[in-house]
Amino acid sequence: MDLDLLRKHFGRMGARLQVTEVAERSRRGVGIDVGADRHGEYFDIRLRPANTVEYEVVDLQPSLRHLLLLARRDDSAKEKFLCGHDERHWFVCAVPERGGVTGVVKAMEALQPIEVRTVATRTLRHPHDRLRRHNAAFIRQGEWFFIPSPDVVVNERLVQRNEQISRGSGSTPHLCQFLYRHGGEMVMVCTRYANGLTLEQYQKFVKSRPAAAQWNWRAMRRNAAVYVCGRVSHPDHKTIVLDGWHRVLMNTESEAPGSRNVVFLD
Repeated sequence: MDLDLLRKHFGRMGARLQVTEVAERSRRGVGIDVGADRHGEYFDIRLRPANTVEYEVVDLQPSLRHLLLLARRDDSAKEKFLCGHDERHWFVCAVPERGGVTGVVKAMEALQPIEVRTVATRTLRHPHDRLRRHNAAFIRQGEWFFIPSPDVVVNERLVQRNEQISRGSGSTPHLCQFLYRHGGEMVMVCTRYANGLTLEQYQKFVKSRPAAAQWNWRAMRRNAAVYVCGRVSHPDHKTIVLDGWHRVLMNTESEAPGSRNVVFLD
């Protein structure tokens, strides 16, 4: 692995790259991370001493401040990561393999849920407009896409105020002024079980561990159709204001095998 070449590629999009060796018994994760020091943010590739991963930049788009990074492992597994700058910060995102992702643009498209790509193709004439954060088809804030849904029928009694949406354990939630969930499965959620337990699982768990009943559980719906309107805020992103109800969809990073090797969580 040519580390000098990797640093040169990251430098061309205006980023710093650091390669860190992680001790075999260290609890620190290996993979790729976004760190910060007194000079600002940087990308950090973490490797074990007996490294079994080779990293290579397969596409670089300096004007977009994005590059596509390929990780090859000794077991012949390949993983791809989109590294770049979004609004205020550098980010790294595992990319699902959908029909051959060979460049930055294809990676950005692969991270869009099928519903987003469908409405973007139908609404926007020029392909480059379909990758903008704000366009006539959707608004994007970080990993979340918001699609205008003027025809949705909302039960006003079930609308929640200042509700959070989160991609799971370890992530910083986005705060929504008004949120409405429809359908899905009822689950009980707390900080220790961010992905939720079904009501049956929760009842069995609390029965076996009575002290767990004090863990600040709250009822939520998993895999529900989610709609929001009003302000959506997050410390790493500019607050957006949605005029009317919008369907909420998360990007497809969770479908990528490399998602387990992305250490950074927003």
